[in-house]
Amino acid sequence: MVDIENRPAAAESAARTPVRGHAAAVPRAVAAAVEAEWVRCRQCAELVYGKRFRRVLSVCPDCGAHARLTARERLDQLLDPGTEVPIDAGVAPHDPLEFVDSRPYRERLGEARAATGMADAAIAAHARIEGRPVVVVAMDFRFLGGSLGCAVGELITLAAEESLRTHTPLLLVTASGGARMQEGALSLMQMAKTAQALGELDEAGVLVVSLVTDPTYGGVAASYATLADIILIEPGARMGFAGPRVIEQTIGERLPDGFQTAEFLLAHGMVDAIVPRAQLRRTLGYFLAVGDQTTPNEYDAAHASGTTGHPNGVAERRQVTAAKRLLATAPMCAPADGDTDSWDAVRLARHPERPSALDYAAHVLEDFHELHGDRLGDDCPAVVGGIGLLDARPVMFVGHHKGGADLGERQRRHFGMATPAGFRKAARLMRMAAKLRLPVITLVDTPGANPGLDAERGGQAAAIAENLRLMSRLPVPVVTVVTGEGGSGGALALAVADRVLISERGVYSVISPEGCAAILWKDPAAAPVAAAALRIGAADLLGMGVVDAIVPEPPGGAHTDVGEAAVLLREAVRPLLAELRGVPADLLVRERRARFRAFGATTHAPKRAQQGVS
Repeated sequence: MVDIENRPAAAESAARTPVRGHAAAVPRAVAAAVEAEWVRCRQCAELVYGKRFRRVLSVCPDCGAHARLTARERLDQLLDPGTEVPIDAGVAPHDPLEFVDSRPYRERLGEARAATGMADAAIAAHARIEGRPVVVVAMDFRFLGGSLGCAVGELITLAAEESLRTHTPLLLVTASGGARMQEGALSLMQMAKTAQALGELDEAGVLVVSLVTDPTYGGVAASYATLADIILIEPGARMGFAGPRVIEQTIGERLPDGFQTAEFLLAHGMVDAIVPRAQLRRTLGYFLAVGDQTTPNEYDAAHASGTTGHPNGVAERRQVTAAKRLLATAPMCAPADGDTDSWDAVRLARHPERPSALDYAAHVLEDFHELHGDRLGDDCPAVVGGIGLLDARPVMFVGHHKGGADLGERQRRHFGMATPAGFRKAARLMRMAAKLRLPVITLVDTPGANPGLDAERGGQAAAIAENLRLMSRLPVPVVTVVTGEGGSGGALALAVADRVLISERGVYSVISPEGCAAILWKDPAAAPVAAAALRIGAADLLGMGVVDAIVPEPPGGAHTDVGEAAVLLREAVRPLLAELRGVPADLLVRERRARFRAFGATTHAPKRAQQGVS
């Protein structure tokens, strides 16, 4: 019987045995664990039949605990068989400080090499996952705790440079106690060196994915592990800058259960998703396919070389004529029902069963993967986002989510009122979209930004302002649909777009009717009068030019048939994205800025709704 959680420690003193013909191989202690008739889970203490344990990828079938893997085992599980081509850094670990503690560092290095058969704490390769090309680096905790020394830093940097050269997504599988103390400040410099290499991939638009495994701490967590576009983590894995013992010794308090675990990190906005080991290949394949879309298209290349202009040669008139064409040819975008007054529109926009962002994502997009967190400590539930496929092409999707008819869920979602973390999460996802050349679809449905004390302390105003500035210069197509309430700056923070549509029963305003009535009429009961005066309904907004088109809803409202509402929304968005995809980035930005520049200018004369199709 073998204790599955003690495998890495036991392996440090073991010899080598070959696996699958690779030059690098797993230790005999690991092989023994795989071949043992029975293994015991350290978390639940249940015995697991060895062959079954191997079939379930070293995950306890009783409690789900994920046993640690060696770097070799990790690649064997993740990579398509026969596709691996090793990347050799050509740098052997050395002893720049001639460091000695209780033993010379050179002796420790020699033992780690002998025990693992590895040159240092990571291996790298070109390969494929689910048929998609990838450059991958996998760390191994058995080698001096997976510590980041000069050789590991050089290997990761070389892998990033190879990823840059070939425009191939980079996957980093982390397992580390932190920077290697025995190499002193030179080890510290590897944090900056690897961060710089990932920065170059950002500039080039190359996808970086981090897979965090247990444990990932210190200088690795504070550099490449958390600088990726997408951060995935295995269930129960731990990540942090300082380890639990250091924190407890420093603050003199016992840490709460689950601190720094995957579940804690997800709740606090530090990772995008927790992915069980059995789902890793498919999930990584999905995101690598998105990364495979980053090669510049032919039109962008031609524009960059100066060989062409806008296809129609009339760039200044494109935005207006496109909106007219949509209105003229798409009955789905006809003006709203004439018998729906402003207050009726407000009540329908607020209907608790009205579909919100995740409802539309499930119906409009194929294979939607939600991403989480602002990377600053929170994951606002009122704003959701992620990557999905529309007509088999990836898009970045961001929207307010109110939570549906269940009151408890609506409260948990803050009724769609975003905190600063929500706006910062949206900004993070939109910056990722810009890097990966993904169109952005935003859905607006919020009474406004969260008015709480914590939101104000967290910089609510600045978070909204940053989004307005960011969206005005995004170099990718942006389409917004106001699907319910469009309340004040909390709505606009997701709505600086190339095309702004509104659902038939949607509303969009500088303030809620109740707020306006309380301030100007001194009577909240005057809200219906204020709603009419503010002209917040779809037809009025179309007439003022605030929106480009109106998306129809099923009879009675979107809540009466969510599936049909989603079809109507999808059919409104699809032609706009198809048109905008062919527009060069600099022209997109110029026209988007011109659109918002015109509002309120003396030369701006918006047409009435009934004139929009002329």
